[in-house]
Amino acid sequence: MGAAEKGSHNHSGGISIDNGSAETSWFTPKRLLMLFCVIQLITYLDRGVIASTGVNGVPETCRSNGQCSPGTGLQGEFRINNAEDGVLSSAFMVGLLIASPIFASMAKRFFNPFRLVATGLSIWTLAAIGCGVSIGFWTITVCRMLVGVGEASFISLAAPFIDEKAPPKQRSVWLGVFYMCIPTGVALGYVYGGLVGDNYGWRYAFFWEAVMMVPFVVLGFVMRPIKLKALSSDKGSSNEKPDTTFMQDIRELINERIYVVNVLGYIAYNFVIGAYSYWGPKAGYSIYRMENADMVFGGITIVGGIVGTLSGGFVLDKLNSTIPNAFKLLSTATFFGAIFCFSAFCFKNMYAFMVFFLIGEILVFATQGPVNFVSIHAVKPSLRPLAMAASTVSIHIFGDVPSSPLVGVMQDKLRNWRTSTLILTTVLFLAAGIWFAGIFIPYVNKYDEDEEDNEKPKQSNKTNPFDDD
Repeated sequence: MGAAEKGSHNHSGGISIDNGSAETSWFTPKRLLMLFCVIQLITYLDRGVIASTGVNGVPETCRSNGQCSPGTGLQGEFRINNAEDGVLSSAFMVGLLIASPIFASMAKRFFNPFRLVATGLSIWTLAAIGCGVSIGFWTITVCRMLVGVGEASFISLAAPFIDEKAPPKQRSVWLGVFYMCIPTGVALGYVYGGLVGDNYGWRYAFFWEAVMMVPFVVLGFVMRPIKLKALSSDKGSSNEKPDTTFMQDIRELINERIYVVNVLGYIAYNFVIGAYSYWGPKAGYSIYRMENADMVFGGITIVGGIVGTLSGGFVLDKLNSTIPNAFKLLSTATFFGAIFCFSAFCFKNMYAFMVFFLIGEILVFATQGPVNFVSIHAVKPSLRPLAMAASTVSIHIFGDVPSSPLVGVMQDKLRNWRTSTLILTTVLFLAAGIWFAGIFIPYVNKYDEDEEDNEKPKQSNKTNPFDDD
């Protein structure tokens, strides 16, 4: 279904029919959401798998007397040190960085975006199998890069699909459901990787996750594809040149002040969240002498991720889904989340820490739906895949990728995890401040710009962001 064919769809879950055709699509809006959520879970399960103790393992250790204890997992088998292991954990970013703009550009100009997602997932599946059959550090590193290439198609196109097919008054909730799968998938990956790696060997964890993805690859190729109405309607529009180059599209994104401010806040936010996910268990064990610190932080992440992400989308829809309201929610939730997280690390009592940190996590995860809502609605329809790709690449390159080693360097200097985590948490206040500034930027909601149908009235320019309350 797509605007190019002027198809209609039933947002409550009915069958969508293309204009002039009796052929129906299996991909109703609710089924599409469920499909993308499961795929999101599997891709982020992989992130947890590569970091789990059962798969990642520990390197060989030798005492001064020459006695050595064999390593476990891929670290032990390939005899890689912690520095190489750090490279391995971030290698997917190379593929993601290169492929994201390529897939976004191809979706705009040449290919059906749904088929591009299926193609990307095929690459992902083959790369996961490659990880399982790797013979050394460099082969598995290349396979991790290809995992990023495969994921690039999905992260560029899934959110625009969901936002377009969702009921108009539930777009933020649907995006929230989708992004809730990120923390849930990573946490499940820790458990899955540990169980499979410890019982069957680390290679089988990659083989079985590839098997999980195969049905969705097949489905993507055999089912009648869906078109993104936004991309279809832009082609041939009198308001847009169809032959704009990639660099012209990038310049247009950079000139969208609302989009840039939103991504800057998201970078600061992800700087903290990424370091929490990597160093949190070590910090918790050091400060509070937690037993099963992995399970504690994994549990907090799952609960905080599910409750926070769903709540953020629900609240934005109830407030009226506009860009200023999204910025209000982003800045408020992040500010109070920062207060609770900062306070949590000040407590000496472990249970007080857990309660305050859980509340803080719920608040900071409430940003997931609104932040992606802004990225989609601040740009014209044809730029949405590129906007999502650029946002994802930016928050990784400038956010969680550098934050973990920087926190490690800081901890080596301070040798105090409480102080290190408190300093890290203050960056959340910066994110809240950046998003607060976004409230006052005059805006145009470009959701319907250049579309042929006129189901939803266009937003007018706003000079006072509080007028729409």
